[in-house]
Amino acid sequence: MRLLNEILKEAADRTASDVHLKVGNPPVLRIGKELVNLKNAPLTNSDMESFIAELLPPKKLEYFKEHNEMDIAYSLDNVGRFRVNVFSQRGNIGIVMRRVKSEFSDFSEIGLPEVLKKVCGYRQGIVIICGPARSGKSTTIATMLNYINNSRRMHIVTIEDPIEFLFKDNQSVINQREISIDTDSFYSALKHVIRQDPDLIYIGEMRDKDSFHAAVNAAETGHIVFTTLHADSASHAVERVLNYFPAEQKDQIRHQLANNLSAIIAQRLMSAADGSLVPAVEVMLGNGIVQKLIRDNKLIKLPAAIEIGSVEGMQTFNQSLMWLVQNGKISREEALARSPNPESLKLNLQGIFLDDARRILET
Repeated sequence: MRLLNEILKEAADRTASDVHLKVGNPPVLRIGKELVNLKNAPLTNSDMESFIAELLPPKKLEYFKEHNEMDIAYSLDNVGRFRVNVFSQRGNIGIVMRRVKSEFSDFSEIGLPEVLKKVCGYRQGIVIICGPARSGKSTTIATMLNYINNSRRMHIVTIEDPIEFLFKDNQSVINQREISIDTDSFYSALKHVIRQDPDLIYIGEMRDKDSFHAAVNAAETGHIVFTTLHADSASHAVERVLNYFPAEQKDQIRHQLANNLSAIIAQRLMSAADGSLVPAVEVMLGNGIVQKLIRDNKLIKLPAAIEIGSVEGMQTFNQSLMWLVQNGKISREEALARSPNPESLKLNLQGIFLDDARRILET
């Protein structure tokens, strides 16, 4: 493991976000958005086999040999913690390791809107954090859970695959459960979690109808549920949940989701002026208008509801992008290139605001 640990130490020293290990190539780091080769010799089959023999406990090594892919977490003293995906490609072993920051940041430090502190005060319902891969969902969840841990007396149960951020009890009591180590599956953990006297349940990913039903059941019995989802906007997150179910069940699911949805936070990472990454964040709160639009299957109008909900702390991606430009965080060009509605954003940046949102909701 000496070679692997040396690679990970260099990754941490160079503030890389990811480490790519592949037979026949030298190790590769992702620094910012760029892939950078290390000066090491190309990795061999023997190197990779020794890496996984140390990374994977016997049970997980056996699973990998059968299924050709595995997620785990790995910690290295004085270096940090990594989320690891081991996989097979062209008959060889591949490994990608994502560095997980061990320290927790404040909301403002990582560019999250203050309204998320309000969301952290909710006592019941479902909060979904969504975005594409590499959009910072895990960091946002960890920041929110850490804020709750430092400010509220709660019993928090997390169900993760694998555990990423490690929490120490402060005001709250936190139990973190990892799939295949602490429980057999998400389904098994969710089936029993209500009996563990939780106040807040964090489901690492809402990945199917079973996890949705478990989240709704927990919310309906007086709990707050945090979860993540791969979707690029709040409205697409609602569609994603509905698509877990056959057509004949969707009316019922829309009503359940509308009745229990507390918030959806959608984010995308932007290239900042200083070369770092900052999030653009869409925030949709589950107010009466949002609930009615979901029940009535008028999801296309959700962005308009978010826009007029700014007095409650909601914000669209364009509103977030405009703030980032006005505060010198990102360039105008980056904002327009990444906007879901660049023409509207261009007008907003010129100080022109059309009152389309109310007209859309009234039609």
